[in-house]
Amino acid sequence: MGLVRHACIPFPGISRLPRKAWRDSLPRPMYIQPETRLQIEDTARRVARLWKFLDVPMRRKQLAQHEHRMGEPGFWDNQAEAQKVVAEVSQIKSQTAPLLDFQRRLEDLQTLAELVSEAPDGSADAELEEVVATAAGLAGELDALEISSFLNGRHDKCNAILTLKAGAGGTEACDWADMLFRLYTRWAERRGYTVEIEDIQDGEGAGISTVTFRVAGLNAYGYAKAERGVHRLVRISPFDANARRHTSFCALDVVAEIEDDELETEVKPEDLRVDVYRASGAGGQHVNRTESAVRLTHIPTGIVVACQRERSQHRNRDIAMKILKARIYERQQDEKRAEMERFYGEKGEIGWGNQIRSYVFQPYQMVKDLRTGAETSNVQNVMDGAIDPFINAWLRAGGPRHRNKDVKIED
Repeated sequence: MGLVRHACIPFPGISRLPRKAWRDSLPRPMYIQPETRLQIEDTARRVARLWKFLDVPMRRKQLAQHEHRMGEPGFWDNQAEAQKVVAEVSQIKSQTAPLLDFQRRLEDLQTLAELVSEAPDGSADAELEEVVATAAGLAGELDALEISSFLNGRHDKCNAILTLKAGAGGTEACDWADMLFRLYTRWAERRGYTVEIEDIQDGEGAGISTVTFRVAGLNAYGYAKAERGVHRLVRISPFDANARRHTSFCALDVVAEIEDDELETEVKPEDLRVDVYRASGAGGQHVNRTESAVRLTHIPTGIVVACQRERSQHRNRDIAMKILKARIYERQQDEKRAEMERFYGEKGEIGWGNQIRSYVFQPYQMVKDLRTGAETSNVQNVMDGAIDPFINAWLRAGGPRHRNKDVKIED
């Protein structure tokens, strides 16, 4: 007996469609570009590494212990110890709070992306645009968060005191020091920092022979310390009638502006020589009539500090003393690092011939960091203060203090 094929009787109001047409008629889910998905996944992986690097669970545990201790009676009986605990609580919060907030927003983005991918096509276009924009924004924000996480030094959040000193090259070197002073002033302005000149000495023919200036702002020292070292310039000198190519050097020293109660350095009066003189430069009749500028010389170390910013001699002396203590402290840290490097590597002192960065203007244009290998051909942008890529590369590399032998100097 043969099989009986029953006729398919459609329900009223329902038309029969071919299988492919029926599948195409079903509502499709929203489509998120693979680039956006990969961006979200990469951001999540980087956040996990940063979470582990900062050891957030341990820091949160320490924070809870400190806050419990702060709530105990008699906590403020020992003011010095209490201030240390409060400072540590503030430091832990400043390091973990941004990452916790970022983690929360990343989880919100992942949830939104999942909802969008399950929504019917065309029903969540606005949400899809939000996912794409937020993913790109978080990726860029994470770059800055990673860099700031490297600023975990004791004084990285302090203001910075920078000193530029022209080296070999005569008038050309003095002009190079002036150009670098402009570079760091522009860089500070880009980051919203303020700049105050503490002391400046003009060059004989042009430019400046030395300048000390203060850069004030959050993490100013943490970023500026990446620039400590000798900077080398190669260009056709505008001071040479024969238009020959000249090489000039300028040294930059960077120290943290540390408050007196944080300094462990004691300066004895018998170790100090104080000289007063009339300030130079524009400043009105008062500058030329009174000896308001102060120069301090620390006899045991030979460190010399001068200040002529204020109209008061006493105020200039206080500022110079603060800079002097900061430099003595930095030298003590250098001596400790040098002692360790006897066992762990090459000593990386700041000295002529040990340049950290090379700026070539002619015959081609190139700025190259000799510690990290970071480079760019946009010389004009760098001279206008765009040095954050070099600073970030230095921080990511672990803050190398001397030249990388694998990075070649190109003339």
